Amino acid sequence: MDQLKLVALDQDDLEIVATHLQDAHVKVGDVHWRPQEKRLVMGLNRFDWEGAVCENGHFRRRRTALRFDRVLAVKCRNLECQAKEVVLNLLTIEFVETAAPGGSVVLIFSGGGELRLDVECLEVELADLGPVWDTTACPAHEDQASPALSAAPR
Repeated sequence: MDQLKLVALDQDDLEIVATHLQDAHVKVGDVHWRPQEKRLVMGLNRFDWEGAVCENGHFRRRRTALRFDRVLAVKCRNLECQAKEVVLNLLTIEFVETAAPGGSVVLIFSGGGELRLDVECLEVELADLGPVWDTTACPAHEDQASPALSAAPR
């Protein structure tokens, strides 16, 4: 699989980015808020869902960067922001428009943790950085619809 590079400028675009990042792992220490630049950047280990659902069902993770621009404020809930070695599991990313085109981007993590970014508008970029490695486990969820994935080793 080639390296993925996506840009999200609206809610539909963000849903595609969120789909590719479902079950990505991110260390708290790999989340960097740069208020002077109005930017939040994070390094993640995303699960390669495309490779997992193909015929050979190869499970891999890829090192990926995620950047949010035009960020006015960052708030966290149910996260220990000082625990830099804690690994979070990203479930999804949502956008709630407040005053168009601005709103809040909410990154939702397993265990109830959330990171909320107040943004002037949506301006998001996802880019694979290169390193890829095999993993023996495929993330599974209770409401998983795909029998091929729910039968995968954990």
